[in-house]
Amino acid sequence: QVQLVESGGGLVQAGGSLRLSCAASGLIFSRHGMGWFRQAPGKEREAVAAISFSGGSTYYADSVKGRFTISRDNAKNTVYLQMNSLKPEDTAVYYCAADLWGTAQALDLYYDYWGRGTQVTVSS
Repeated sequence: QVQLVESGGGLVQAGGSLRLSCAASGLIFSRHGMGWFRQAPGKEREAVAAISFSGGSTYYADSVKGRFTISRDNAKNTVYLQMNSLKPEDTAVYYCAADLWGTAQALDLYYDYWGRGTQVTVSS
């Protein structure tokens, strides 16, 4: 059974930082591309960042480029999202997901496994 468990969310002031982690089990982690998505109240889910199976390719949404960094540790079956210079508009539930293609996909239809999410709230 595949499990993706996010952690690291919380409440932070604008300009602050958070580091999200997603621990994976039940799959051969090093074969999967991984993505971070977010969904704010009343809005559609959107891709934030993605990373290929090897870490060699990444994708970032324009809204987070230069502020967020995605990384992975295949030895620990974990993907990370370092979020700096946070803004109130970054407030959302953040989900990690695993795809079957191994690439850094921005479209959620390519992802087969999803975590339950972790709340990130940025106060102004």
